[in-house]
Amino acid sequence: MLETAGEVVSVDSALGWVTRLLDEASAGALTSHAISATMAIHVEATTRPFAVAGLIPLTRSAWSREGEVVVEDACGSGFDLHVSHAAGRPEFTYRWRPRPTRSGARYLLPSRFQLLTREVLVQYPVMWWASVRGRAPLHAVACTAGDSVILLAGLGGVGKSTLLQLELADGGRATSDNLCVGDGHLVWGLVEPMRIEGAHGRHVTHGRVEIPLAGRVPKLSPDRIVVVRRGDGDTALTTVCDSETAVRSLVTGTYSAGELGRFWSFAATLAAGTGLGPSHPPVVETARAFAVRLDCCELHLPRRPGVRLSDILNRVEATA
Repeated sequence: MLETAGEVVSVDSALGWVTRLLDEASAGALTSHAISATMAIHVEATTRPFAVAGLIPLTRSAWSREGEVVVEDACGSGFDLHVSHAAGRPEFTYRWRPRPTRSGARYLLPSRFQLLTREVLVQYPVMWWASVRGRAPLHAVACTAGDSVILLAGLGGVGKSTLLQLELADGGRATSDNLCVGDGHLVWGLVEPMRIEGAHGRHVTHGRVEIPLAGRVPKLSPDRIVVVRRGDGDTALTTVCDSETAVRSLVTGTYSAGELGRFWSFAATLAAGTGLGPSHPPVVETARAFAVRLDCCELHLPRRPGVRLSDILNRVEATA
């Protein structure tokens, strides 16, 4: 079982290497406790194609009928996918059937292959089902900073993970490092390792390594939004911003995130084939629901990292 993004996922795999990959991707959060699952993911050992007889072509390499969907080579991962919906929960079944152009990626580009596999097998299904249930994916960080609960917004690479790492080292809590889902009030984290620079761990993309995320909690309720930007000064600068600036940052950060690049077509295909949920996850609506309720500010980081988010917010409150 895996509790992630507000869902409880039953996971089973008949392929040992996939089991090891999923265990690593869960950052130690997989459990054998008996919990009522809201969705299920199966990885089968067979290399037979899923039967599409009686199904209607939906789009290129995808078929559907009465809520059942088959997708060949889902997101270019090498896995074929079968989705069904019964007893109120979706069942995702995968078979490893790589095309000749895909099979070598497992060995030639291991880091990218592992990231894509965890996205297609777990993260994308969970985020899609969360959107069916009224939540939307966001590329943002929900964490504590002193007595505040912050929703950090901003484009990838601006320094959100560095800010988070410093807060966690001082006993802070967070739902995730990178991806989450929200409903305008609460934020649920997508379980995965933390990716940072300058540490020891398994190397991934952009010169980063993966380490466990200390202080993980399933969900948080933010009380303010902090839009993070790169600055060119020697000190941090914080200014109040309007809600539309915060909305724009949350939305652009989400749509520009490489981790979500293949998610939108994945979600659209399942929505079209199953008839469940929105045609597109309510990203803008969810971002606006957060921004109109919460105080919003912009944080321009100094050239050198090391500034503490809680220290900055304390100084702002002291002068308010």
